[in-house]
Amino acid sequence: MATKYRTSASNTDGGTGVSRVPDGLEVRVSSPLDPLRPTGTSDPEQLLALAWATCLNATAQAVVRGQRRTAVRVDVELADATDRAGYEFHVIATVSAEGLDDEATRELAVAAHERCPVSRLLHGASTVQVTTERYAVA
Repeated sequence: MATKYRTSASNTDGGTGVSRVPDGLEVRVSSPLDPLRPTGTSDPEQLLALAWATCLNATAQAVVRGQRRTAVRVDVELADATDRAGYEFHVIATVSAEGLDDEATRELAVAAHERCPVSRLLHGASTVQVTTERYAVA
C-alpha cells in the first residue's frame, strides 16, 4: 500500500492554548467545560465533528458519484464514562441525500460509513452511531 497523504498535528498546551498543523494552521483550543471559555476557541468535540462530517460527506459524494447533493451532520456529546473513570464522547452522524427515499438513504449511509477513513477509526465503538434523515436544503 502506498501512502497517499501524510500530515501531523501537535499540541503542547493541553486543553487550552493552540493546536497546530505543519502548514501553519493554528486552532485556539479550550475546554467546553470552562465557564470562562474564551470566544473564538474550538474543542476536541468540535474538531472530531468537523473531521467526521467532512470525511463522511466526501465519501457519500464518492458513493453517489456527485450525482446528487448529500449532507452530513455530526453531533458530539461529552459525557461521564459509564465503565471507567473520566469522560467519553457520544457521537451521532446523520446522513441525508437529495432525492433518495428512506431505504436508499440508509444504504448510502451504510456504504459511506464502510468506506470513510474516519468511520473506520470509530467503527465498533459503542458510543458511535450513524443515522439518516430526509434531505433539506439548509
